[in-house]
Amino acid sequence: MSQAASAIAETPRSNRFALAALILGGAAIGGSPIFVRLSDVGPMATAFWRVALALIPIFIFSLAKGKDAGPKPEKPSDYALLILPGVVLAMDLAAWHLSITMTSVANATLLANLAPVFVTIIGLLFFGAVVTRVFVLGLVLALAGVVILKGGPAALGNGDLRGDGVAVIAAVFYAGYILAIGKLRSRFDTVRIMLWSTASAAVCIFPLGFFYEGHMLPPTAYGWAIVFGLAFVSHAGGQVAIAYALAYLPAAFSSLTLLLQPVVAAILAWVLLSEPIGPMQAIGGVVVLAGILVARRG
Repeated sequence: MSQAASAIAETPRSNRFALAALILGGAAIGGSPIFVRLSDVGPMATAFWRVALALIPIFIFSLAKGKDAGPKPEKPSDYALLILPGVVLAMDLAAWHLSITMTSVANATLLANLAPVFVTIIGLLFFGAVVTRVFVLGLVLALAGVVILKGGPAALGNGDLRGDGVAVIAAVFYAGYILAIGKLRSRFDTVRIMLWSTASAAVCIFPLGFFYEGHMLPPTAYGWAIVFGLAFVSHAGGQVAIAYALAYLPAAFSSLTLLLQPVVAAILAWVLLSEPIGPMQAIGGVVVLAGILVARRG
């Protein structure tokens, strides 16, 4: 038996449940681009229903916690801080959902997971964070993987390059969301943060869908099932499962679930959407994932 398998076998039952929740949560979020691609409405409208419908289970969960939900916002600055992550999340979801319709599911999900790299870069530029040689190595690996993913330098002009670029922009916004949540976590409970950020994200995304796409309501029962699945399974379910796991597992280990998401997305897109996974894409994807992993350790 390997050391990893032995370690898992020796953990308490709660840790085993946490590990299962971690894997299921990562897989649930990894399946979200499939829901987006199958949706009957546009990417912005889909993003709106993703967060708007997710408010239902999150609100119920917050009511169940009651007084255990921690301190409430008191000053206008508290409300502003709670709303800010939702505004950034809205931009992230809008960019990512748009990229899913412009490039392959595998590319969009993989490139959006460059967020940890941008977290470190933003920390370096604005918060004086220290960047190690290991991080630089990981960044170079990730960028090299992106080039390989596109088929090499000669293929960088492919028609879906714009979609890949939008996915990278989504990663930048998600990095901002992570940093904003990190600042709030020391003051407010996770459920309260999720409730406010999800609600403010819905408010911000609605005008994008209404004015630019004009068609907000799914026309069929199938369309409603897709957006409910996206909201309940991928958004609320995935986030809650990972939040549960974080109470029992090290954060550094739990963060590796981001590496599971593009793998799940690529496999589901191959099975359900017949999106091929060519040798160059597979190699490039592995290099990008390796780069992200190395950068995180740095």
